[in-house]
Amino acid sequence: MKTQNKIAIIGAAGFLVAGFVYSHFYLHKKSRKELIEIARELAYTWKKELELDFEQTEKLEDLIIEYTLKKNEIINATALTEDEIIFKLKSIQKAEHNKLQKLMTDKQFQKYLELNKKISRKS
Repeated sequence: MKTQNKIAIIGAAGFLVAGFVYSHFYLHKKSRKELIEIARELAYTWKKELELDFEQTEKLEDLIIEYTLKKNEIINATALTEDEIIFKLKSIQKAEHNKLQKLMTDKQFQKYLELNKKISRKS
């Protein structure tokens, strides 16, 4: 094979890889932006329902993002059985509740749990 052909093949492969990498970053950036927007909306909704202050709302938004990513990682893990997924999700939820309990007053956290139960029943 001529050197010119090798360079052309390497160039085409490089172009394809660059396109893949760019699209991968673009999709992740878009997904991340959507997640941030959703987390912000949820945090604002909880702010109104639980009468959270500005600092609590910001921390809640960060927790929503953190735990959504963790839960999605578990749900998308193909090597796990359904029972393993449920077990891991329950442990993630327990950790999430521990952080939320530290973030909120006792009254706010109890109201959060009550509202969360109502939402779960409707689903």
